[in-house]
Amino acid sequence: MSEDRRYRVVIRCPKCGEKYILRGRKNKAGEMETGFRRCVCGNENQLHVDIAPE
Repeated sequence: MSEDRRYRVVIRCPKCGEKYILRGRKNKAGEMETGFRRCVCGNENQLHVDIAPE
């Protein structure tokens, strides 16, 4: 598996119900990078993340 493979990342906020659909890549440490920081309601920690290959 190459590191430049893209993934479809769906992030849902249980606090406000907002849903974000992003594209991301895994970095060398194996973590997903999408550029997402926090929900519009300010929630940074309690997020539901689903990752699927594109």
